[in-house]
Amino acid sequence: MEEAGMRVIVVGATGTIGTAVVAALAGRHEVISVSHSKGERRVDMASPTSIERLFNTIGPFDAVISTAGRAAFKPLMDLTNEDFQLSLSNKLMGQVNLVRIGARFINEGGSFTLTSGVLASEPMPGSAAVSLVNAGIEGFGRAAALEKPRNIRVNVVSPPWVSETLAAMGRDPAGGMPAAQVARAYVHGLEGSGTGEVIDARKFA
Repeated sequence: MEEAGMRVIVVGATGTIGTAVVAALAGRHEVISVSHSKGERRVDMASPTSIERLFNTIGPFDAVISTAGRAAFKPLMDLTNEDFQLSLSNKLMGQVNLVRIGARFINEGGSFTLTSGVLASEPMPGSAAVSLVNAGIEGFGRAAALEKPRNIRVNVVSPPWVSETLAAMGRDPAGGMPAAQVARAYVHGLEGSGTGEVIDARKFA
């Protein structure tokens, strides 16, 4: 597929990383911005029906980049069944369903770039649900890529803590990576030729 001029759906486009990804793609590709609660196009990641409706509405496209997905962050003994269910149905199955459902709509040779996170391999107290979901996304991406339906590529970007997010939490932003640098990993997933990769965004700092 040509690197330029693709029709790219960015899910989570109004979030910190999503905004940076949209900016990185602007002028190079046609970007269709999708979010949970803002903008013209919206999707509920926990609802397969909502995801299917989104693809039906948009029409033909070349790629999906997902920077979306909610997951609960709190101490293990405080995590409820509802916390785990939210994390699994939203960030994990939401992204899995973007691929499962989107594969019927995407142009041949298209690509999906999903989001996991550093907590999959570098957990910390409070990250049990998030680490579970992130590791699941990485396993799914590697396995789904092996099947290559219609020559579709599937990759996963693993971002570290993002500087802007740390600042919003009142923590030192120097401990994170600016969203604009993280966005480069998603551009690599989109414009590269690899598949089944878990792309460590820190390599693009």
